[in-house]
Amino acid sequence: MFGPAQLLRLLHINRVLVRHGLDDIVLATHLFRPIGFVRHLLPWNWAPRQELRLSRGERIRLALEDLGPIFVKFGQMLSTRRDLLPDDIALELAKLQDQVPPFPGEQARAIVEKAYGQPLAVVFAEFDSQPLASASIAQVHAARLRSGREVVVKVLRPAIEKIIRRDVELLYIVASLAQRYWKEGRRLRPLEVVAEYEKTILDELDLVREAANASHLRRNFQNSPILYVPEVFWPETRREVLVMERIYGIPVGEIAELRRRGVDLKKLSARGVEVFFTQVFRDSFFHADMHPGNIFVNADDPADPRYIAVDFGIIGTLSPTDQHYLAENFLAFFHRDYRRVAELHIESGWVPAATRVDEFESAIRTVSEPIFDRPLKDISFGGFLLTLFQTARRFNMEVQPQLVLLQKTLLNIEGLGRQLDPELDLWQTAKPFLENWMRDRVGPLSFIHRVKYQLPRWADQTPDLPNLIHGLLRRASDGEITVRLHRQEMEQLRRELRRANRRGFHARAGAALVVSAAVILGFDAQNSVSLWQAPLASWLLGGIGIGLLLGAWPTEG
Repeated sequence: MFGPAQLLRLLHINRVLVRHGLDDIVLATHLFRPIGFVRHLLPWNWAPRQELRLSRGERIRLALEDLGPIFVKFGQMLSTRRDLLPDDIALELAKLQDQVPPFPGEQARAIVEKAYGQPLAVVFAEFDSQPLASASIAQVHAARLRSGREVVVKVLRPAIEKIIRRDVELLYIVASLAQRYWKEGRRLRPLEVVAEYEKTILDELDLVREAANASHLRRNFQNSPILYVPEVFWPETRREVLVMERIYGIPVGEIAELRRRGVDLKKLSARGVEVFFTQVFRDSFFHADMHPGNIFVNADDPADPRYIAVDFGIIGTLSPTDQHYLAENFLAFFHRDYRRVAELHIESGWVPAATRVDEFESAIRTVSEPIFDRPLKDISFGGFLLTLFQTARRFNMEVQPQLVLLQKTLLNIEGLGRQLDPELDLWQTAKPFLENWMRDRVGPLSFIHRVKYQLPRWADQTPDLPNLIHGLLRRASDGEITVRLHRQEMEQLRRELRRANRRGFHARAGAALVVSAAVILGFDAQNSVSLWQAPLASWLLGGIGIGLLLGAWPTEG
């Protein structure tokens, strides 16, 4: 199971654990408890140790920082998994800042030149060898293009992929052992957690992917008053090098500077919540690394502040099913409909189908009821999540890896909101947004949009239907299909074919009329004409179209 490289790495990890006084934690686990007495025989435990004065969470955090970037990032992810960790450790891991010493600027220049296959001066008029920022995966340098545009150049660390793959292999080994011998292993699915982490971390190594994420997010918020995403310079971007517009703003964590500039912090905090829910529910594409180091504020107009986002290596997406269940869960919480929350967890498969709804409802009510009608400053959302996970564990709730990034992002938003406006009510700020989203999903405009989306597909497929049925009948008559159709059944099939053709024609005509009416209404709305003042033609077209669609709707028998 362990090769020479893994054994050497394990020895290094053990040395770091001992240096930070974590040998007592390892030996206190269920697996090593029978030989826990060995701790007292180790020479370094014979005298009082300075590091033991720190809490266990602090010692674990410091050990992860010493072990390097892969463990720092893994610790960051684990800090969002309150179902895996005690609260004191999770809160301490949330402090991991992922700040590491920079690598030499000359080395960065060499990596960029190798990526371009030409001297740096051909692409850049200026390139600052002193990095602006340094993280575990890459570091950022200021530069100026030959065109004069100010940019930032993100450069991957040398040999970082080899380091990451080595440590991910080790994480898989540990996760495999945990899943095999830990009683909670099957429910918490550590192998899937590591696999999700591996996918995320390896995606960060492709800066073209990050550039694509940035472009997509920029397009989603084009001309938005709440969020600005810098422009990507595609001709200069490579897998190891990302070139983006240089932005200037105030780091969102510098509250004193924001106050000095007179920024409306209440509006800024509410906009943070709006940015999050817009990305998740409108776009299903969200920035999943929204810690304060990646968020800046444009304070040119202090009364109308705007967020600026950077670092798009980690992006989350949700399926329409996940979106729907999440929105319904949030709304059910907002309305204190705990029975609906319990039913949604069962319908989605997050808890076993055999779970008793009334028992699960009662447990959720016990956790949720105390947090309502209180300002955000009085609520520990992390503590609430921890209690909720502990409650769900009793009902064998399985961890959903696809929701880990969403949970992490929501916790970041909460922390951001606490800093900017301790009085912010996260629930009340989000509730109108979700109600509008659900109304749009099930309202008449949503129906028209879906019909408009499906119309080309229906138009393309319907003409082929007679040929498909004719071919089926011909193969049956030739003996290719061993089915005997009686004369009465054949006549019934012909009638159904004629009826289907009529329904298809009526459906296409009705859909076209409904879309035409919607377009006319849309033009009227742009010209500030109220719905009831719309021309009679639009109502007539829409009415006829809906009548044709209802007439074309399939009936039983």
